[in-house]
Amino acid sequence: MSPNNSSSSSNQPASNRIWTQHYYPGQKQTMDFGSYKNLMDPFNESIQKFNSQRAFTNLGFSLTYSELDRRAGQFASFLQNELKLKKGDRIAIQLPNILQFPVVLFGAIRAGLIVVNTNPLYTPREMQHQFKDSGAKAIVILANFANHLEGILKDTDIESVIVTELGDALPMPKRLIVNSVIKYIKKMVPDYHLPQAYTYLQAMEIGSAQPYKEVPMELSDIAFLQYTGGTTGVSKGAALSHSNVLANMLQIVEWLRTKLKSGEEIILTPLPLYHIFSLSVNCMTMMNYGAENVLITNPKDIPGFIKEMKKHKFTILTGVNTLFNALMNDKNFSSIDFSSLKISVAGGTALQKPVAEKWVQLTQTPIMEGYGLSETSPVLTVNPIWGGDIVGTIGIPVHATDIILIDDDGNQVPMGSEGEIAAIGPQVMKGYWQKPDETAKVFHNGWFKTGDIAIQLANGFFKIVDRKKDMILVSGFNVYPNEVEEVIASHPGVLEVAVIGVPDERAGEVVKAVIVKRDPALTEAQVIEYAKQSLTGYKVPKHVEFRTELPKTNVGKILRRALRTA
Repeated sequence: MSPNNSSSSSNQPASNRIWTQHYYPGQKQTMDFGSYKNLMDPFNESIQKFNSQRAFTNLGFSLTYSELDRRAGQFASFLQNELKLKKGDRIAIQLPNILQFPVVLFGAIRAGLIVVNTNPLYTPREMQHQFKDSGAKAIVILANFANHLEGILKDTDIESVIVTELGDALPMPKRLIVNSVIKYIKKMVPDYHLPQAYTYLQAMEIGSAQPYKEVPMELSDIAFLQYTGGTTGVSKGAALSHSNVLANMLQIVEWLRTKLKSGEEIILTPLPLYHIFSLSVNCMTMMNYGAENVLITNPKDIPGFIKEMKKHKFTILTGVNTLFNALMNDKNFSSIDFSSLKISVAGGTALQKPVAEKWVQLTQTPIMEGYGLSETSPVLTVNPIWGGDIVGTIGIPVHATDIILIDDDGNQVPMGSEGEIAAIGPQVMKGYWQKPDETAKVFHNGWFKTGDIAIQLANGFFKIVDRKKDMILVSGFNVYPNEVEEVIASHPGVLEVAVIGVPDERAGEVVKAVIVKRDPALTEAQVIEYAKQSLTGYKVPKHVEFRTELPKTNVGKILRRALRTA
């Protein structure tokens, strides 16, 4: 069992609102939420404590906590009084990191709705599947992507559409300038025809005419349908309850308690808020601390992101491996002031050791790696905040969470052996939305099977080996891409690398490395020879392909599946 769950609640600090009961299968995992009965309780608490402080900043303008409260109330009123939406109805939010996102998010939760977070870069086919599967009755969408909605709207249950332009939450005349530049100069808004749609500004005006009505919400009510990335087949909606998300918020708050100071933090948020990592860590947890959340709308614009970093005395930064790597390889990285930075947090995909070590060298602060999934709200494990020799591990379970490693038959494997991570805790989802058969596949005797392969080290820390589905079988030997990628990524001539298995007549499969060069002179022979120095023969790539870029999701995960099918 996990090493950090052996202590009883009486040994925990008095300020800890989480009570951990050591869990064994068949018992009920418990957590004390204090006075919190739903997600609006900590939101309202933060509004009262940090009323006049900045809550969210974007495009040079900030919303205070009180202003966020007022606008979220207006939007809740619009949803209830104009759209006639009821508790439990689903609303899709298809927005990037702009100020409208938290307004719509907390307005929807306040109205008792279930939020369906949707990637703005989805294709119409992906949108149609998610909207139909969730039964969404309303959607808030950025005008830049409204043309995609037009074509599939009739094939969904959506009755109400709210379209917003990028600068709609900004004051005049900045709102007009931003929207005009995006639409007429950059021509980033394709023509669309949605005559029945409300604009965001109309919705806010209508909502301001009368107050919203308080909606009774319980911990067991579903708050989010968080759809899986879709890289493992048809995207499924993880049904996350108020208690799931609250539990993970409190678990992360406790983890950060000795590092952060209430009301003094500034967090940079390049990962989109529709992603569960950013939603839970950057949005929910940081509101509990009264932090200013600086929203980065387009983190792929690395020069623009660095300009934004130079404007703020940020204390926290979250990201994925590829983002940290891209930042460090920009010529202007050295001009950033990291003197206020307390902690960087990586999640979403494996953090490569060369990236972690270089980050420490250049910023003098560590990257703390966490691990979780959409189905677990998301954090299951994280490295201890005090640091130490942790690079390459995902740490230990957060409070009230247990982790075991199991084989294909569901049996726990011995210490030091590879096995699939199985987890149990209050942050684990209820199940997949309206998919009992799919839900049954991922639970074994109450344990959620993650599909990730790991080992537990002698110090109790866990180390990810790889996704179970990405395993390469070479002549009967298992090869996990993460291990090979970490070795190749340490070559000075390599910028990025992804490893996949390709068919081979003799071995069944062999290893192939797909590389983006840092050094234009790098050759296939050099890569193979370098890999031979650290890897046994069957793990060494037999094929090397050079590309100018690797396929990635919008949050920066490298899509191995896309490489395998190319």
